[in-house]
Amino acid sequence: MARRNNLYLVANMPDLQPCPLSTDPSSTCPSDGRWQFNTNVVFRSDGLLVARYHKYNLFHEESFNTPPQPEIITFDTPFAGKFGLMICFDLLFHDPTITLVEKGVRQLIFPTAWLNTPPLLHSVQYHGALSKINNVTLLAANLRVDKVNMGGSGIYTPFFSTYHFAQRGEPEEGKLLVARVPVLDPEWLEQKKVTQDESGFCQRDGCSDASSGSPLSNTFTSTMIFDPFTFVLLNEMEGKADVCHGSFCCHLQYRQYPHGSSKELYALGAFSGLHTKSGPLFLQVCALVRCVGSDPSSCGLDVEEAETKMDFLLEGKFGTKYVYPSVLASRMVVEDPKHFEMAADGRVSMKHSNMKGGLLTACLYGRIYHLDKD
Repeated sequence: MARRNNLYLVANMPDLQPCPLSTDPSSTCPSDGRWQFNTNVVFRSDGLLVARYHKYNLFHEESFNTPPQPEIITFDTPFAGKFGLMICFDLLFHDPTITLVEKGVRQLIFPTAWLNTPPLLHSVQYHGALSKINNVTLLAANLRVDKVNMGGSGIYTPFFSTYHFAQRGEPEEGKLLVARVPVLDPEWLEQKKVTQDESGFCQRDGCSDASSGSPLSNTFTSTMIFDPFTFVLLNEMEGKADVCHGSFCCHLQYRQYPHGSSKELYALGAFSGLHTKSGPLFLQVCALVRCVGSDPSSCGLDVEEAETKMDFLLEGKFGTKYVYPSVLASRMVVEDPKHFEMAADGRVSMKHSNMKGGLLTACLYGRIYHLDKD
């Protein structure tokens, strides 16, 4: 296929590899003397196999083995320079994703079977945020399986995104995404003497301070993606709200614009700690979410539609530079925040207004990678 169509092709498949049998209890070699890995293979335009990557972070994949060490795999192209490889669950961890970024790889290829878990980790929501904050292009090819809420593919760049997400129950014929994207590989750009504008996201000293807001009151705990978030309800059409989970605090200034006579309940939530259900992932999260119903216990549950639009400023002080901002509107439409700032002391703020759709989630999703195993 690659040779016939004169293109580079990345495919996901199983890979069987022999391994040395050993009586050493630390050996990862199975008793049958072979590993089976979840694998990306890369063919260049003449059909030659040029790269192979074995997935390191498995997610309920009993048929596959974890490689002895994380693999940092890249391949070069004559049209855009270097690309890095990862698979699905890898995207949430330091290795290989952040290691590739830290090594200067600015273009990432990402076959996935991503299970959407709104309100924080929908595919089009998180993949776009990761692209912008790490200033990389992410090519994400997802499967579509409605019964497990799997779907959403995209071409994400720091400057724009092209994505497709079909609502559950819509036809499953799939969609081909095509976009002209900027070359981000610095070595390729130097060779071609091409320059690119950097992302408009602020990552500098002097960003705005988090406001002190109003005193904490009327907080409650509700589960969001298996984690105990501390929430406070937004009981007014406009105002301020603060909420803390331990010493980690989130601040919100907001104004709601309801549609007609509809009354939708919103809450501001905070969480800081180790997520263990599908981890371990050490998180710090500020999230403004639409509750499913009028009961506070419904805050944090999956909801797909909303009519209330909102202007807001969401802020927090994080212990990491890896804070992924996202605004998810009704029917899983991603809206780019109007403004995002990240200060050197960890203060992070996201401002948005003039929404096109009703607000489902506004989220600052922080990942403290080095604490994942603590």
